[in-house]
Amino acid sequence: MHTVVERELELKLVLSPERSIPVPARLTYRTDDPYAVHIAFHIGSEHPVNWTFARELLVEGVFRPCGHGDVRVWPTKVDGRSVVLMALSSPDGDALLEAPAAQISAWLERTLRVVPPGSEAAQLGIDDGLAELLATTPADDLYLRDPWPSDESTDGS
Repeated sequence: MHTVVERELELKLVLSPERSIPVPARLTYRTDDPYAVHIAFHIGSEHPVNWTFARELLVEGVFRPCGHGDVRVWPTKVDGRSVVLMALSSPDGDALLEAPAAQISAWLERTLRVVPPGSEAAQLGIDDGLAELLATTPADDLYLRDPWPSDESTDGS
């Protein structure tokens, strides 16, 4: 059974230093995808805008600037409040989102209790899956036999 850790919160889409608009969002962490965090932004369209990126990036971004390319995350203060900024870039456009640091940190702590850092691979069951794939089966015995016995066959055929 897989565990899901979710949190609804209101982010701010930063339009300029003086102007932002609220954006309802849902943070989701799933133990069946232990390296990733998923964020669904509800922007008033029929379907939310979904982003997925490394949980480690968000964890680090709460403490110091990190990331490059499509996702960058860093902590800062806005009007005396601690916030986490997320800069997202895609072919469809760019967005700068402001999230309350305390709420992001509390949600991340819940995910880290469910799957501690460094234990993500165990959640995927890769070792068990490989063992299952590599295990011999009765059909392997047939496959491993020589389908074209040589003329020097000793079984009398």
